Amino acid sequence: MDIRVLKYFLAVAREGNITKAAESLHITQPTLSRQMMELEEDMGTELFIRGRRQILLTDSGILFQQRAKEIVQLYEKVRREMAEQNDLLGGTISIGCVETIASNLLPEVLTEFSKQHPMVKYELYSADGNDIREKIDRGDIDMGILVEPVEAAKYDYICLPFHEQWGIVMKTDDPLAQKEAILTADIQDKPLIVPRRTIVIEEIAKWLGMERERLNIVASHNLLTNSLLLVERGFGYTICVKGAFDIRKKDNICFLPFFPERITGHVLAWKKNQVFSNATAKFLQYIKEKY
Repeated sequence: MDIRVLKYFLAVAREGNITKAAESLHITQPTLSRQMMELEEDMGTELFIRGRRQILLTDSGILFQQRAKEIVQLYEKVRREMAEQNDLLGGTISIGCVETIASNLLPEVLTEFSKQHPMVKYELYSADGNDIREKIDRGDIDMGILVEPVEAAKYDYICLPFHEQWGIVMKTDDPLAQKEAILTADIQDKPLIVPRRTIVIEEIAKWLGMERERLNIVASHNLLTNSLLLVERGFGYTICVKGAFDIRKKDNICFLPFFPERITGHVLAWKKNQVFSNATAKFLQYIKEKY
């Protein structure tokens, strides 16, 4: 099997039709059909459910589609990095970033770095810390901006000058919204919508002076958008950092900080012993010198 066959498979999965896929790939329909049958034989399982007009994926085919996308994306990333070796600082730097106040770092540093190296391009990936860590671990992205803490044994990192304030998002007509800050006792029995990271949930339990199992958690989220819709409907109270709320402000909900104040920092992290392209290595050095 080679990358070409994986791209053929992804085209068939996308089009749901051998003829249309063959046209998009500029190859003949019999050639593509033969390649797919050989692929199934190589995998030892059926990947397609072949109908008269449409081709669907089997359960194995759906799993194979996911893995094929990852392999093709990684292959394209390696190709770009190899090209960069011959073109110095012409290439692509891939960066993941949590949606917090630290998002403000990227417009500033990318603009400044691009003035020095205009041939460099960027891939930006927004997600929560779990997704960004997985992307770093798989090599899908070069580095990520994360909320502390990070696993020191797995990552090298630079501490960034961004600190976030934790608090609660609620409806503006909620009785608690009249307060200046939220005491832990105010929400111990309230339905909570929390970040999905286990380490964050455990920290919230400590703040509230409760065992994790006793928290009234009604939902968890990776990014804040959908949880804010639940808050608007009175489904619960969302625990988050202020920066994530500030980029999604609405008139009918509000953010109140915890008291005592709960503050967390940010880091730019990458996998230990990672060998970077010239452009990425230069970018990291730029960040280290700046911060």
